[in-house]
Amino acid sequence: MDFLNTYLIYLIPVFGLISIAVMIGKSAWVTKQDAGDEGMQTLAGYIADGAMAFLRAEWKVMGYFAVIAVILLAWSGTTVPTSSPVIAISFLIGAFLSAFAGFLGMRIATKANVRTTQAAKTSLAQALKVSFTGGTVMGLGVAGLAVIGIGSLFIVFYTIYVKNVHGNVNGEEMQKALEVLAGFSLGAESIALFARVGGGIYTKAADVGADLVGKVEAGIPEDDVRNPATIADNVGDNVGDVAGMGADLFGSYVATMLATMVLGREIVSHDNFGGIAPVLLPMVIAGVGLIFSIISASFVRIKKETDSVQTALNMGNWMSIILTAIATFFVVRWMLPSGNMYLTRDLDLSGNIKTGSLVFTKTGVFLSIVVGLIVGTLMSIITEYYTAMGKRPVMSIIRQSSTGHATNIIAGLAVGMESTVLPILVLASGIYGSYHFAGLYGVAIAAAGMMATTAMQLAIDAFGPIADNAGGIAEMNQLPEEVRHRTDNLDAVGNTTAATGKGFAIASAALTSLALFAAFVGVAGIDHIDIYKADVLAGLFVGGMIPFIFSALCIAAVGRAAMAMVEEVRRQFREIPGIMEYKAKPEYEKCVAISTKASIREMIAPGAIALITPIIIGFAFGPEVLGGLLAGVTVSGVLMGMFQSNAGGAWDNAKKSFEKGVEINGEIFYKKSEPHKASVTGDTVGDPFKDTSGPSMNILIKLMSIVSLVIAPHLHKEVDTNKHIQKEIKIQSMIVHGVKVEKKI
Repeated sequence: MDFLNTYLIYLIPVFGLISIAVMIGKSAWVTKQDAGDEGMQTLAGYIADGAMAFLRAEWKVMGYFAVIAVILLAWSGTTVPTSSPVIAISFLIGAFLSAFAGFLGMRIATKANVRTTQAAKTSLAQALKVSFTGGTVMGLGVAGLAVIGIGSLFIVFYTIYVKNVHGNVNGEEMQKALEVLAGFSLGAESIALFARVGGGIYTKAADVGADLVGKVEAGIPEDDVRNPATIADNVGDNVGDVAGMGADLFGSYVATMLATMVLGREIVSHDNFGGIAPVLLPMVIAGVGLIFSIISASFVRIKKETDSVQTALNMGNWMSIILTAIATFFVVRWMLPSGNMYLTRDLDLSGNIKTGSLVFTKTGVFLSIVVGLIVGTLMSIITEYYTAMGKRPVMSIIRQSSTGHATNIIAGLAVGMESTVLPILVLASGIYGSYHFAGLYGVAIAAAGMMATTAMQLAIDAFGPIADNAGGIAEMNQLPEEVRHRTDNLDAVGNTTAATGKGFAIASAALTSLALFAAFVGVAGIDHIDIYKADVLAGLFVGGMIPFIFSALCIAAVGRAAMAMVEEVRRQFREIPGIMEYKAKPEYEKCVAISTKASIREMIAPGAIALITPIIIGFAFGPEVLGGLLAGVTVSGVLMGMFQSNAGGAWDNAKKSFEKGVEINGEIFYKKSEPHKASVTGDTVGDPFKDTSGPSMNILIKLMSIVSLVIAPHLHKEVDTNKHIQKEIKIQSMIVHGVKVEKKI
């Protein structure tokens, strides 16, 4: 046990290395599977080439951004004592690992898609095994890289800035180590924003073009080989839902750990780890969650054609949550001290706890983690209810499709708005409960508990676009009906898992942003944010507006790119004779080029809003107004993210329901019927909602919070120097001599 107490900090990256080792093994297994005939491999090659072409173009633009950011961060690190130019290196590592995580997911997805199609010729069970293993590679790769990155950098920065100078673990030395580490999270979230927004614009421009011209005008399936936009559409599934989601959850994972570590620095903890147990705990929980995600993935399997794919996925998800909850109980009891814990900000100048301050124990910390796991689970269940086929919300959209396109749109909007109620109540209860048990640290560790199973959540989410691509390849190769039936089964479940994944991501983003917000308040040196002040109230309203203009830019970008795609598809149908008779091959590459150019061009403005707004507000109006801005962005962004993602998911599954036939007022309707055409319109409207602007909300609110945290030392309110020194000396004395301070009422 003494060995673990001494070397635990060095074991954290080992969890990530185990994850990467398992990922390599699973990736090799997927690669060994049969990739089908030459025609299937040719189409899969088009998809892979298009995906990599997009990544190269995106990385070029992000490279320019990274150079500018590195210069500014290196300069800013020299202007305050609690930062360092090394923050620029930390930023670069975070940006690289985030981009690399997206690349790993893209690479395996473009291999697993065609192999899933081939496996579907054999059985549904084998098709699920291949597609989910591909998703697992993505989940383990993202989570493993995140734990390796943040764990290794913390070791380096803690050694340089704290241990080597015999610094105070609750003081400015540890603050400097974590401020430099914040650059890692900033790099990860910056790349995630561009990946998510750019990928979302790409995929929806192609999807809308394929739907409106292929399905509605030409009357051919979306994935028909005659549809010029079909390759771009399948590429989009990878760049948006695989690379984009991978970078997104990589950023969430890192930001959650960072926020908890920043708040953990303020906790006075007489533990066996030199007082840094609250800082180490979120990283250890992440590592434990990784191990149990690996174990739980083996439980995702079916045996018969009639077995439920959704139930199999739920089994793996539940296993990871339950095992992680049990393990964290023992981890918390081992790492945290038996006595009371409290924040340094709750001490007066004499070293006594202020009246009314919150004192908590390790039991409270564990209960906060349980709250986070419960919130994450409930958010997934509620999102599944509002987006799954056969449930009341989707059925209401189907019924209203019988009276036309307009009533379909009205129904979808109503479902999306209604779907915010229960998640917000769950989220509010989670915030209240976790704060009750362990204060702001409890809120942060609840988010860390929720994110502990990220590897499993991402595996389930990435399975969806792999299955979608598999169905597309089956359709384009005109494979037997039973093959398409199996891939459609997987795809339908994938739509729901994608929606629940987005619900999970937005819930984690809300808790993470609140934790980052609390960390910002402490680092910026402000005690509270007073909305009775006119400038703070103005900042609150401006913050509430940001998600709306951000969404407007994303949706408008999809609209413009989709118009260009529609015109190109119409041109090819008009000018290339023989496409409809399978005598001529469409010019797929031109549609791919349209989506690529549009997404790269259009992603810059939304990204600039997220990065620049906090800097302008912070330096122009001060930390308190910036705090008001962050509060407005967080509340508005969470609501917008839920509304758009759920409305889009419900519209999508309402459309897919017509493939098997739906009953409306005693009559059965199928594809190409008038209600189906109305559902296609609803799905087209929902596409940018659920795959572009909606899921980008969680990155927006996290990125603005992280930018604010990074610039917080530059905005720090001046305090009385003598009082600050007296308090610091008192705290150091307590740490050195292990004096226990009793709460005074």
